[in-house]
Amino acid sequence: MSLAMYQQNILDHYKYPRNFGPLLGAQHHAHVANPLCGDELDFFLKFDEQEKIAAVKFTGQGCTISIASASMLSEKIKGLSRAESEKLTKDDVLKLLGVEVNPARLRCATLSLEAVQQALGHH
Repeated sequence: MSLAMYQQNILDHYKYPRNFGPLLGAQHHAHVANPLCGDELDFFLKFDEQEKIAAVKFTGQGCTISIASASMLSEKIKGLSRAESEKLTKDDVLKLLGVEVNPARLRCATLSLEAVQQALGHH
């Protein structure tokens, strides 16, 4: 995809976030915040019998990058095993975004990963 297409994709995920809203019966939950910019996210996870992520939802508020990243990551981890989810890195999240993220915005881009890791019990 071209840079413009990645930028459009980010805007689309920001305006119409996937998997947004509370998740009733979530087995795992984490709340993270970036006090520097005010971004806040809550991630909710539900596993099936095979320890795969059967449902994922998030709520919160934040800048375009943090909400788009949360939306994209929520799509990526659905269906993954706990082990696969635990192996995700900030580079995986940055690849989802597909654009260069300046150092000041890196925390915005990776806040969703921090939430997923906390929800999985890895701080």
